[in-house]
Amino acid sequence: MSKETNTSKEANTDFGNDKRRRHQHWLVTIIYTDKQEFSRVYLDIEKAKKFAKRQKKSPVVSGAKIRLLR
Repeated sequence: MSKETNTSKEANTDFGNDKRRRHQHWLVTIIYTDKQEFSRVYLDIEKAKKFAKRQKKSPVVSGAKIRLLR
């Protein structure tokens, strides 16, 4: 097997040639009514969504954002 075929397989993955990251990271940012922010990183999108939904129930939370870290 040539070296070119090995690199082409790796180039087809979602993370390219980045060897550090084996899975996706989701950053959940909670914004409070006093404009303070709190962030937490999840590896599972479902857990991130549950956390954001649970935090939005609080009267001191004005919003929540979920974004994929790259």
